[in-house]
This record gives sequence, structure tokens and C-alpha cells, in this order.
Amino acid sequence: MPLTDTAVRQAKPAEKDVTLTDGSGLSLFIATNGTKSWHFRFSWHGKQPRMSLGTYPEITLKEAREKRDQARALVAKGVDPRLQRREEKRAAASEAVKTFEVVANEWHAFKLPRWVAAHHGAAYQSRFYLDKDLIPALGKIPVADVKRSDVLAALRRIEKREALNSAKKCRSWLNNIFRFAIASDYLEMNPAADLDIVAVKEPPVKHNPMLRQRELKAFLHTLRDFDCASYTKSAIRILLLTGVRTGEMRHATAAQFDLDAALWTIPPEGVKQLRKVIRTKEGEEVPPYLVPLSRQAVEEVRKVHQLTGRYKLLIAGRNDPSKPISNNTVNAALKRMGYEGKLTGQGIRATISTALNEMGYNEDWIEAQLSHAGSSKVRKTYNHAEYVEQRRGMMQDWADYLDKLESEG
Repeated sequence: MPLTDTAVRQAKPAEKDVTLTDGSGLSLFIATNGTKSWHFRFSWHGKQPRMSLGTYPEITLKEAREKRDQARALVAKGVDPRLQRREEKRAAASEAVKTFEVVANEWHAFKLPRWVAAHHGAAYQSRFYLDKDLIPALGKIPVADVKRSDVLAALRRIEKREALNSAKKCRSWLNNIFRFAIASDYLEMNPAADLDIVAVKEPPVKHNPMLRQRELKAFLHTLRDFDCASYTKSAIRILLLTGVRTGEMRHATAAQFDLDAALWTIPPEGVKQLRKVIRTKEGEEVPPYLVPLSRQAVEEVRKVHQLTGRYKLLIAGRNDPSKPISNNTVNAALKRMGYEGKLTGQGIRATISTALNEMGYNEDWIEAQLSHAGSSKVRKTYNHAEYVEQRRGMMQDWADYLDKLESEG
């Protein structure tokens, strides 16, 4: 007797596999685990092979009968329905061509867990330039058909707008995308290899402008008398008293500070140099960046946190306290102070480094304070938990020195 929708729906598994016959070779196979599968049995060269038509309820009784009838029609024509189905799958697979866009997105998704989330990090930048430049130029081309000339043309468009550093990054990402495609068996040759040979040469690196020791007094007087938001002035003072990066200061939370112990503990994932170590030493504990604070730094931290509302961030954004101050806040203020081309937020670090070296302090202490690599050619670690007490004395001397300069007429 043919099956009904009710019989199929209510069929239950038993201790052994069960087969319910519908007719014309169609049956419902019920496994002991409850899985229901449609089977079609047919005569082929004296044998009775069986093929699956899918599972229930994904394939209804009506759909299973339609599939059975199609298979029977093939058998009547002397065509093995199993081979026919394999050919259809192969054809469908060949139609699903992997374009550059598909592969680039696969690569980005693969790399994403290995990248640290940051506004200016590799995850953000690679996504930005994929969407802005590379996918619009190459996205629709099957990845196996991308030619070196296609890749070079995409890079030339970036170079034409003089974004040479961006072009350099895009060359690297393209090389990695095509290497990923080769490893995934999507193509044989890398069309982005060796393109650095024909790249437009970048101009010499312009280092962040900095101040020499003799220029510090005038700067401190200008900063003291400068008419700007108090939190901006505090941000500049904190940079000058600690040597941290502007990003580390902007994203600092109140919880990172133990003001009684005069210590600022920045988690390793929040430090540019330590993020590289985290990626290369997966599974190992990477120490945080410890920043000892002078009395003046402690006072400035307390003042600015109180001033900006005592929110989670040390210096809460004026319009949205859940977001940090703009990454241009410090540089814009320095520009208004008359120091455009003379000093930047990052240049404050170089100013401190140069001054402390000229004052004769231990190079390793200075490098640890600025979260650079140690000077030891053997060690070359990024352990910023070192020399805390030595650095505490050094930074207190530095803060006292700045106070003395500011007090001088």
C-alpha cells in the first residue's frame, strides 16, 4: 500500500532499521537513531542497486515521488541515475567559480582571529582597502584567471593617488591572498609575487617632529598659557610625564591605574609592540606594560579623570563618554600652539627619549619606559615589566626637571 503523509510523519524508529515501501522502487528507510531517508531501488544490468533521494522532512513524500519518477525515466532511457546525479553535482561545482572577491573574503575571515581588533590594525586596514580598491578592481574575476597585469593595474591606481604606503600594504595583502588561494587548491601560480620590483619607490620616511632639550622650556611656558580645553592640556602633560603612545593614553581606563602605588598597568593587547609578541608566542603569558608614575603624573591623572566625569575611560570623550577623545586631539592642539611641523603627540616620545639619553640615563630603562625592544642583541624581548623601580626614579627626576624648567622665567 502506498505511503501517506501521515504515515511518514508518524513513523517511529525501532530497535532495528525499518523500511516502509511506497511503490515503484521508492521506500522510506528509518534508522534506529530516528533519521528518515528516501531510497530508490531499480534494476540495472541484472542487479538491484539503491540510491538515496534525500532525507525527510527536508524532502517531502511528494518530492520523493517526483525524484523517483525522474530516476525511473532515466533508467528507461538506459541512463544510470547515479552517474547522472554525479555529473550534475560536478557541473554545479564548476559553476560555483571562486572569484577574487570570494577568496579575498575567505582569507580575511581566516586571518581575522589572528589579528588584534584595533581601529588602525591589520584587520581594519585590510578590510578597508579590500573594499575600497582591491575588490572593485579584481573582485569579479575568477581567482584562477587573475593575471599579473590585473594585479599591477589595481596597484597602479593606488600609486597614482600617491598613497604609496597603502600600495605597499596592498601588495603584501595580495601576495598573501594568492598564497592562501594556492594552498586552498584554487590556482597554481601567484600573480602578485615579486611586484615590489616594479613598485613606485616610497619617499624617505618622515619621522615625527620632536623638540630638543633646549626647546622644552619655551614649550612648557606655551602649554601653561595656552587657552584650550583643560582635558586636552592634561592629555599632553600625561604624554610628557609618562612617554606612552597617544593611543595608549586615549584608550586608558581608570581601572588600569593604581594611584596609591603610582603605577599604570596597560594590558599587553593594548600595546602595539606587545600585540606582535602575543601573536608569535601564542599560549605564553606576555607581561603587561608597567608605567611607573611620578607624583606629578599621579596628580594629572586624578585631575583629568575628575574633570571628564569619572567615567570608565580615564579621559572620556566630550560628546560620548563611552568613546575616547579623538586621535587628532593632541596634534590639533599642538598645531594651534604654534608647533605644527615642530612636535606631534608621537614626537613627544622621541623628545623624552633624546632628553633622557642626553641626561645619561640607562638606555634599557629608557627603552622599557617607552615600550621599545631592549638594547640587548641577544634578548630583544618586549618585557616592559622590567626596571620598574629604576624607571620610577628616572621619571620622577624627569618630572621634577620639567617643573624646574616651567618655573624659570
